Amino acid sequence: MTSNRPLRIVIGADTFPPDVNGAANFAHRLAVGLASVGHEVHVLCPAPAADAEMLAGVNAVDGITVHHLKSYRWPFYDNFRFSVPWKVKAETEELLWQIRPDVVHSQAHFVVGRALSKTAPALGIPLVATNHFMPENLFAHAKVPRWFRSTASKLAYRDLAKVFGRAQVVTAPTPRAVELLQANKLGREALAISCGIDIDKYSSGTPVARTPGASKTILFVGRLDEEKRVDELLRAMAKLPEELDVRAEIVGGGSCEKPLAALAEELGITDRVRFLGRISDEELVQAYARCDLFCMPGIAELQSLVTMEAMAAGKPVVAADAMALPHLVHPGRNGWLFPPGNVLVLAARLAQVLGDEQMLKRMGAASAEMIAEHAISATLERFEALYRNVITDAHGELRVVPLIEPTPALRRTA
Repeated sequence: MTSNRPLRIVIGADTFPPDVNGAANFAHRLAVGLASVGHEVHVLCPAPAADAEMLAGVNAVDGITVHHLKSYRWPFYDNFRFSVPWKVKAETEELLWQIRPDVVHSQAHFVVGRALSKTAPALGIPLVATNHFMPENLFAHAKVPRWFRSTASKLAYRDLAKVFGRAQVVTAPTPRAVELLQANKLGREALAISCGIDIDKYSSGTPVARTPGASKTILFVGRLDEEKRVDELLRAMAKLPEELDVRAEIVGGGSCEKPLAALAEELGITDRVRFLGRISDEELVQAYARCDLFCMPGIAELQSLVTMEAMAAGKPVVAADAMALPHLVHPGRNGWLFPPGNVLVLAARLAQVLGDEQMLKRMGAASAEMIAEHAISATLERFEALYRNVITDAHGELRVVPLIEPTPALRRTA
């Protein structure tokens, strides 16, 4: 019989809170969730502080142990830090030797994930890898010219396949995300495991009482960057009939924040759009509660945690017919899809839902029903079973990982 003893797990993340993005949020949610059910969880990630050029230490928070690796500010994007490969390799090797985990779970193929993909197998530690990456999410930040993006995408996926090829198991958040890996020659099977959310948290907001004739609110939550296409939402807002009396709330920050504010002014809708910036979790829950409809025009969503959160709050969704969003939005049931870039169709779908009280209620209820399969508890159970499977010996017992001897330099520090 397989042992149910608590596991010692290392999660490697190139982005982790206070970073604000889907990959960081999932890594935190996974780590805290695993710790809450009794596992010992360590997170290896770049140090976030302004003085992070000096190696930050170990931080115990939310029941997990966070090991901050030396990092530097990314020159092209505010509030993002990165670690350099030659330093991370030595740091991760030393930390794995000291922690001696049962399993390592890498959340990316970049610097930290790349180092772990070499170090864990070299030390005899089972490795699981999860992909949250799409090249489109990085092109603008890395200043990749448009003429080179197709080639850059192919090269990026080739590199991803090489790094993830060292893992025993590869996962991605949705079937569409798995298909994308296969289409880009991952060269092996991958499992679709939802990132999951705390459904109760996002359904707990205080409902806003509506009076007849009151204005309706569209909500967007996410990074204000190129691939999120928030400009299409603003252009659609400008085309909505005045009698609908629609407002928009935009939550998040990013490289396009100022251009989007300028666009709202150009379109003459500044009085109907509120840019709320980055807000607290409590404020976010209330933003979901008070909106009437959620809109996600992004074209590079491997799952879209914010769309899932809005669904948990019981909101209809109008989203781009792109990547994994069709897994969440079923046309006519809990919302509508629109062709990416087609502002006229987007405006028509927004008007259709917001102009029909019965449709708003019916689609909102459908969202709340459909999101049940994405409960974080189910995600934790699947990953725990996966971890136990990759470290279980032929007799069904969890083996003690026999770490290979470290390098001479590390032996002196161990």
